[in-house]
Amino acid sequence: MQIKTTQLGHIAWCETTAQQLEPHDFAVEAWQQRNAIVGQSKGRYTTWFVKTDNLDSPQTWVLRHYWRGGMMEKLSRDAYLYTGLQHTRAVAELAILETLYQEGFAVPRPIAANVERFGLWYRADIIIEHVAGSNDLVAHLRHKPMTEAQWYLLGETIAKFHLRGVYHADLNAKNILLAQGKFYLIDFDRGELRQPQASWQQANLQRLLRSFKKELTKLATLQFNQQHWQQLLNGYQSVNPI
Repeated sequence: MQIKTTQLGHIAWCETTAQQLEPHDFAVEAWQQRNAIVGQSKGRYTTWFVKTDNLDSPQTWVLRHYWRGGMMEKLSRDAYLYTGLQHTRAVAELAILETLYQEGFAVPRPIAANVERFGLWYRADIIIEHVAGSNDLVAHLRHKPMTEAQWYLLGETIAKFHLRGVYHADLNAKNILLAQGKFYLIDFDRGELRQPQASWQQANLQRLLRSFKKELTKLATLQFNQQHWQQLLNGYQSVNPI
């Protein structure tokens, strides 16, 4: 990761094609003006898919602004207390992604992060590479079931992250992508690399189970049941028998 100072704060970048990025490049309006918006994903807030204009190797990037949730959202939609650049949500997430990507874990390639200071506060954005041909598990399972082998592989994948000490703060079905038979974890906001322990690993799994059950209440045809979950656990325990 390399970092440069801007008039508004700092930009951290991991990808050479991103070293020329400026703060305005982290605003969706800049990409709209270039007619470079190629998609979006709507949850609590919108995540944008943008196409770079590098003719040698055009890429599709995912642009995400950091928004507050919960009670703090009522005080400020996107302002966070600044306690150092490495502690900002965007740079911390970019750092975890860079480490995991370099170690060969199935995560999106990190591109860049933008932090803008104002007084004691900051706002932030992150850009990662889009995983080509991917769907999150909810989008996939609403149309097509996964095989027993795929559920087993998903369990193995999560276990490998856990053995590395990867704590995912929001492990849910929408933060797991399936592409070309491979599972990817995304959205490492507030994630950590910590000492592996059964307590937080089990809590992570239970969070994922709750998310599947929650999605099932929204969509009764979702291809998920207790047998699928047991297949996932079998794969998990084959790697990490906690």
